Amino acid sequence: MHPPSGRALHLEAQLTISTRKRVLGGLVAASMFVALAGCASAPTDTETTAAAGGDVVEGFLPCMVSDAGGFDDKSFNQLGYEGLERAAGELGVDFLTVQSDSESDFAPNLTNLVDQGCSMIITVGFALASAAGESALANPDIEYVSIDDVVDNDFDGETDAPNIKPIVFDTAQAAFLAGYAAASYSTAGKVGTFGGMNFPTVSIFMDGFAQGVAYYNEANGANVEVLGWDSATQDGVFTGGFVANQDAINAAQGLVDQGVDVLLPVGGPIYQSAASVIRDSGRDIALIGVDADVFETDPTVADLLLTSIRKLIDVGVEDAVLAAGIGEFDPAPFVGTLDNGGVGLAPFHDFESKVSPDLQAELDEIAAGIIDGSIPVTSYLAG
Repeated sequence: MHPPSGRALHLEAQLTISTRKRVLGGLVAASMFVALAGCASAPTDTETTAAAGGDVVEGFLPCMVSDAGGFDDKSFNQLGYEGLERAAGELGVDFLTVQSDSESDFAPNLTNLVDQGCSMIITVGFALASAAGESALANPDIEYVSIDDVVDNDFDGETDAPNIKPIVFDTAQAAFLAGYAAASYSTAGKVGTFGGMNFPTVSIFMDGFAQGVAYYNEANGANVEVLGWDSATQDGVFTGGFVANQDAINAAQGLVDQGVDVLLPVGGPIYQSAASVIRDSGRDIALIGVDADVFETDPTVADLLLTSIRKLIDVGVEDAVLAAGIGEFDPAPFVGTLDNGGVGLAPFHDFESKVSPDLQAELDEIAAGIIDGSIPVTSYLAG
């Protein structure tokens, strides 16, 4: 089975929840996950394989609703799909997916899957949180997995229903490493970032990236600038949506025109717009991917990629589906970190010979410091 093709998407109305509300939700969620981050074990390939060792629940039917990026976004929707596909194959069960093209599709898509008898429904992306919470409360016998949101729509510090498993990622930690690598690689002394919309799951990349650049400057007596994000104001350059369109081109072009030689776009397909701007510039500008190892998911931009900031959405989904498939659904939240392997930095691939020969050892040392707490990285999910 192959992911369904995406249509041209227009997300200006896709995320109508206000920035203030989403940020508040993130802050409330932070206190919740400080306490619960250790409750769920990290998803690993070894564990997920073992999870399918029991008897499969009769009639088990896992299902998934995409965010508006579509299942072929080369990013988080695609990773979610791949995890579901692998788990269903290992369990020997069918699965259903439905693609959302706008926010108005979320609730009807969830209702559609409920009506088709889904045992588990996975929602991919924080934009689905409100609809997922309502659906889970209305259908307590169905198991839900929420990717990238804790589903705390009433902001009481708890997930809204006991049948929802949140899977979220403290990507600031991996982005910190990417920021350090970008600063090390840059000869212009300027690196840039822009995002789709200023929500915690987007800005967490940008802020972690800026923290990593700042750490590089402090450790090396350098003065590399970050354009496109201001850590003090927690604001920066945003396109207003998650589409590879003219707005994304304009955002990337504005940063390139200011002289950056490393560019981090955060927001699904908007990296494609950044890649086109880089190619048109005729300059040596490195691209940093997010979510997946974009070198592997989209070979058309592989030659531009310094690295990617990864979160293991596919493995997290696979683990949750396999456990539910043998009757061992665990609603305990999972927070991906460097320590548990839920987030990480992709290899440098074609840029291996272009970065400092000392860079990987430096990054390994920094990662160890982040894990043991001696190098603090702040984020709304930091414990």
